[in-house]
Formats: sequence, structure tokens, C-alpha cells
Amino acid sequence: MGNIATREAYGAALAEFGADKNIVVLDADLSKSTKTATFQKKYPERFFNIGIAEGNMMSVAAGMATCGKTVFASTFAIFAAERACEQVRTSICYPKLNVKIGATHAGLSVGEDGATHQPLEDIAIMRAMPNMTILCPADAVETRAAVKAAIDYKGPVYLRLGRLGVPAIYDENSFKFELGKGVVISEGTDVTIFATGLMVHTAIEAVKFLTEEGISARLVDIHTIKPIDKQLIIDSAAKTGAFVTVEEHNIFGGFGSAVAEVASQYCPVPVKMVAVNDMFGKSGKPYPLLEEYGLTAQNIVSKAKEAISMKK
Repeated sequence: MGNIATREAYGAALAEFGADKNIVVLDADLSKSTKTATFQKKYPERFFNIGIAEGNMMSVAAGMATCGKTVFASTFAIFAAERACEQVRTSICYPKLNVKIGATHAGLSVGEDGATHQPLEDIAIMRAMPNMTILCPADAVETRAAVKAAIDYKGPVYLRLGRLGVPAIYDENSFKFELGKGVVISEGTDVTIFATGLMVHTAIEAVKFLTEEGISARLVDIHTIKPIDKQLIIDSAAKTGAFVTVEEHNIFGGFGSAVAEVASQYCPVPVKMVAVNDMFGKSGKPYPLLEEYGLTAQNIVSKAKEAISMKK
């Protein structure tokens, strides 16, 4: 299987599960990019293009949800989390309505679209919303499972999805997805690496490099950023005594902050973060951008060594 973007898997999953007549899909004039066009072709009577009016789309989604529908509202993450922030907060989260926000083109890997379209703050914004569940899948298999979990869950869900094709990590025949539970990819004793989304594959590469240097790293994929798997974090602290978090997001308020909040309250250990260091993105090819901003296997290795050196 070649590299598949999580947005592609999202569109395929909507079409697969769309036989449920309760599911309605909305888009803000980006259906070819968000891949909701796949659902539109199969179920045109339950697809609505709201136009370039993201705030209105969230309000329409909320209204449909009050009528008992499971609504997927899709657009780029920069517009879903930031342009439509107030409507998500007040119209969807406050009444805890059954709206799923399919937020594609997240992070630096949007690439040439540049800083205006590279949301590095969306996890922080969505984490601060009461009643919001945040899913950030790592590959196509996990994305399909995340969409199904979002359908089964009654309440607001933010699905963070990427533009860039990513390698397969999981086998669809054996992978098990549980909302709110992380996935231990490899065991280790010296340090735990927590990764989410696109960066899980990068973290797998980092573990290989660490192993070659005689460092034993536990690797955990956290696909549910909120509610986060508190017990797995506590258990990992007991096993390794040091953490590295890895995300395609600003270093403030995101996934790393969520892990650090648990660690500081329940299991104090050194925590080092691999993330964008409080900067905006810029236009460029995805992989050179990730390298320039330090979202690399080599930087994960470096941070892992720093975290281990801080252990008491």
C-alpha cells in the first residue's frame, strides 16, 4: 500500500459508513480537497455545500444535530478551528450537539499554502472547549477507525486530518481503536515517546535510531488527544521515568501540554517536547518545512537523550 493522506481515508470512511441515513455531510466549498466529494457522489441527497461561510456551516450543522442527525462539517482546519471558533464553541460545544468537525490540511505539512493556511494552534483551541473530543489519527487505518468511533460517540468531535500522504502503520485486520485510549507501538525502559498524527511515523524512525544507540524507547500513539489516556501516561512514567512528546503543532497548549499536565499532577517526570517553537509556518515543500522546524526523527532522538539525562 502506498502513502495515503488521512484526509483521503476520511473521505473514503464517510462514504463507507454513509449508508446510515442519519449521517449528513456539510462542506464549505472545499469538497474536492477535504474529500467529502466521495460521500457526495454516493449520497448526494445528504450532502450540502454551504459555501465559503464556515461559521454559518457550523450553525447549520448545529441546527441539523438538534433534529437528531449525525452531522459531519468539513473544511480546512485553519477555518474550522479559528474562523468558525465562536460558532463551534457556542452553537456546538455549549449544548453538546452531535457534530463532527472534519478538519483537514492541519499543521505545517499543508506546505505551499503557507502560514495563513497552516494551523498550529487548533489543538490548543479545541482542547479549551468543554465537551469537545479531539481525534488525531496517524494513518489511513486509524482514520477509518476514528471516523467510526466519531459516529458511535454522541457529542462534538474534532477530527484533525492531514494533506500529506503518510505510510501505513497499522494492519486493518488486527488494529483495535478505543476512544480515549492510546496505542503502545513498542515497549521500552529508558524513555517514553508520545506521538500523534503525522508525527507517529517520524517517531517510529526515531525509535530505530535510539535502538541502534542502545537506548530503549517506549513508543505510544495518542490518537485521542482529549480525553487523553491518563492511566497510560501514569503507567509510562513508572516504566521509563522520562517523556518526549511529538506533534505537528505549536509547543504551547497542544498535545505536549496535555501530556505534561497529566505528568505534573500525577507522575512528575522530565518532559521534553518536539513541536513548532512558537512560530508561524511559511510556504514550502512539506518535508523541508518539517525539517526546518525541527519535526524530525533526529530531533526526537536528541530530546530523548535530554529527557533521559534529567532523570533522578
